[in-house]
Amino acid sequence: MGIFTWLKNLDSARRKARYQAQTEAFKVAAAALSAGDIAIDCGANVGIYTEIMARSGATVYAFEPNPIAFAALQERVADYPNVKLFQAASTVKPGSFKLYSHRHAKRDPLLYSVSSSLISAKSNVNADDFYEVEGVVLSDFIADLAKPVKLLKMDVEGAEIEIINDLMDKGLHKSIQAGFVEVHDRRVKSLREPTAALRERLEREGATHITLDWR
Repeated sequence: MGIFTWLKNLDSARRKARYQAQTEAFKVAAAALSAGDIAIDCGANVGIYTEIMARSGATVYAFEPNPIAFAALQERVADYPNVKLFQAASTVKPGSFKLYSHRHAKRDPLLYSVSSSLISAKSNVNADDFYEVEGVVLSDFIADLAKPVKLLKMDVEGAEIEIINDLMDKGLHKSIQAGFVEVHDRRVKSLREPTAALRERLEREGATHITLDWR
């Protein structure tokens, strides 16, 4: 094993250990779901966490804009009629958007689909390689449900800060009982201050049921 591979694996192990508590908390929240509950997976990718939530019988709305990942997602949850799939990005405004691919996506489009992003400034994407995808305004979607969202998992590769702020601006974060959100300020330098500000806002407004430490 080369030194760079060893260092990469070490970093991965450290990150896994650091966020283990959030992973376990998510599993507990998913296990508490039952038929009649609503869960949302924004950035479902190939559906690992969609399926975990779906096993409960809860209605799971899963959003995934990358067409390669979406095909794998469809196959994975084909036996779960309680899963509703949307080949779309979660956004704060409607319309068509560019979904930028990982810089190594051509080597393995499915493997690297997990890093697709609406943010061209994300350090591991290729701004010249993208898909045109549709956006679904998450705040509108949740408002139209007119029911509480028992569990929200969000991994949208940099778009999460705008989305959570939009939900909070409209008071819709109060309808979410537990939210697990991954932030990407490590990959997008321009998100560092907005991410810190959102952490402060969540704490200030007592929205401790939404965590930004999901990995």
